[in-house]
Order: sequence, then structure tokens, then C-alpha cells
Amino acid sequence: MSELYDILTETPPTKVVLLALDQGLWDCERSLAELSALCEANHMEAVAQITQKRQTPETGIVLGSGKLEEASLAAQTLGAECAVFDGELTGSQIRNISNALGGLEVIDRTMLILEIFRSRAVTNEGKLQTELALLRYRLPRLQGMGEALSRQGGGGGGGGARRGAGETKLELDRRHVHARIDALAEKLAEMEKRRGESRKARAKTGMPVVSLVGYTNVGKSSLTNALCGAEIFEADMLFATLDPTARKCTLPSGLQVILVDTVGFVSRLPHDLVDAFKSTLEEAACSDIILKIADASDSEAAEQLSVTDEVLNDLGCGDIPQVTVYNKCDRTGVAPYDPDVLLVSAKTGYGLDSLLAKIDEILAHRVRTIEVLLPYDKLALADVFR
Repeated sequence: MSELYDILTETPPTKVVLLALDQGLWDCERSLAELSALCEANHMEAVAQITQKRQTPETGIVLGSGKLEEASLAAQTLGAECAVFDGELTGSQIRNISNALGGLEVIDRTMLILEIFRSRAVTNEGKLQTELALLRYRLPRLQGMGEALSRQGGGGGGGGARRGAGETKLELDRRHVHARIDALAEKLAEMEKRRGESRKARAKTGMPVVSLVGYTNVGKSSLTNALCGAEIFEADMLFATLDPTARKCTLPSGLQVILVDTVGFVSRLPHDLVDAFKSTLEEAACSDIILKIADASDSEAAEQLSVTDEVLNDLGCGDIPQVTVYNKCDRTGVAPYDPDVLLVSAKTGYGLDSLLAKIDEILAHRVRTIEVLLPYDKLALADVFR
């Protein structure tokens, strides 16, 4: 992952134009800022933003023709190679908007997130999960993604029993995608079964599991590294971590725990992606403690925590002890004064002792203090208790 990050930072980013329809359903300005950060995470640079306020989308092209002309002019003037729409588009809408922009490549928010996941996945399971989500997303959009898909596939004379004769390329593509989806789902089911066995093996060791969950780019990986001294890839960009990573950590009491760094959340995360990665998020459901991490310097931290709570509730984590942690408190922020909220900084180390002490307190029932009197000729046995 670090090699990929080095390569991305050495090559110039692709210039893109952001498009958005503001129907008043969410904070459009905030959403566009997040979309710009997603573009940055995919090595793209947003050079212009074109938004339009209207109650209903324009048929076929979503935005009005005048706005698309404005976007086309901006793209030509600023050298943009792609347009990114802040929302989900159908296949025909993508084609129509691309035609209106003079053939400029068009992708939507979901496609952008899927591409980030595709390029960042490291483990075999992560790659398979991303491919599955991508295929499920593309399947209903095959018909509108291009005129080539509607052409007739191979012919050959005679024989109505010959299924390939006269079958459209669209139908062939759909059958291929369906077959691949079924194969991926089967492989992932096997991997999920193996992960369940690994969890059982971990449980037999008696070592408590502490999961770090929260929005993407709130510093979960940095916090894990600061607590464990382990090197998990971290960067100031969205979705730096896509695969759950487990590290051993020793608490002040001497009790050892496993910290699990999970994939982060983002607003309006594609449903297919949530479903595909639910098995990795289930690490949280098997934890002894859940640390809900938020960015103390982000004014939307409370809203991000509510998204985290929704996902945790869907996973059935209501009975697991949860601790709210505001990271990056070294920055100027709006972190609330709440005795139940811990303020920490993975960068400076502030509050890490309090966080470890809090984990120790919750897991106090797992620790027993005993006194052992050893004769002088048996002092070597003291090493057993270390």
C-alpha cells in the first residue's frame, strides 16, 4: 500500500469537474467537499464544481442543458478529463450526460468509491468483495452503458436449439456477470466460514478483542499504531485502510488485548459495498469492546458518529461495551465537553494513557491479582509470571 501511495504522489492527478443536483435532501456543500476528498483519494483533482438547485432532475440528463453546457466549457478551459456526479446515475444517464459534455468520461459517486476500493484492496478477500460489489453495481446498468451492448452476438445458421445464435451481446454479458457473481459469493462464503473458525481459535486463547470503528480518515490506523507501536499504513486521505488489521497491545495492568482496525464509513456508502464488506465489519460484533473513533477537529463529528451507531446497530452490537473517542484533539476543533468522551491525539500521544486505563477498567473482570511467595531456591519461577 505504501508503494502505491508513493507512485500516486509522484504522478500528476487527473483533473475532474464535479457535478451535483441540490434537491435539499442533504447538505450539498458538505457532500461536495467529501466528494472532492474522495477524488483526491483516487488521485484526482477537482478543478471546478457545477451545481444546480431544482426539485426534480431533468429527464435523461439530471441537470439542465444549460448547466451541462457550463460544465463542458469549464472542462475544456481547465483541461478536465472526467466529470464526477455527486450521486448515483443510471447507465443511460451516464451515456446522455457524457454526450452532452462532448464525450467526456462520466462516473458517479458510487463508481468512484468502488474504484477506490478496487485499487486499495490488499487481501484476496478484499479484492473479491470489491469485485462482487462492482459487478452488482454494473449489472442493472449494462443496457445503458454503451450502444455496443445492444448489438447482436455471434450468429451461425439453423438450429433453434443453439442458444448462442441470435443472442444479444447484452444477454451474453448479463449471463457472464450473473455467473461471476455466483462464483464470487461462493468463494466469499468459504472465506467467511474460515474467518469464523479463526475467531473461535482466537477466543480460545482468552485474549480480549478491541475494535476501532468510525468514519474514514478519523485516524483509526494512526491510533492503532500509536497504541501498539505497529506499522499499519496510514495517510491523510479517505479509505487508507480497507482490510481489517489485528495488532497485539499490552494494557497498564499487563493484560494483553488485540486491537482490530476496521474499514471506515462514509456518508451514502453504496449498499452493495456495505453488504459486501459486512463480513469484515462483523469483527466489531465479535469484540469485547468497541472504540467509536471521531475526528475532534471536524464540525460534523456528531453526525459521523450517528452513522457509525446505525451500522453497529445493524450488526447487533448493542450489548457490547462502547467507548466514544475523539481523536486529533491537538487540532482546533469543536469536541464536546462530556465526561464519557475521551479526548486523544495519536499524533502527540495526548490522552492515550487515559484510553488504555479505560480499556483496563472495562476488562477488569478479566484480570486477577494474586500473591505468590517463592523460596530463594525457586526464584527462577518468577519468570513464569512475567
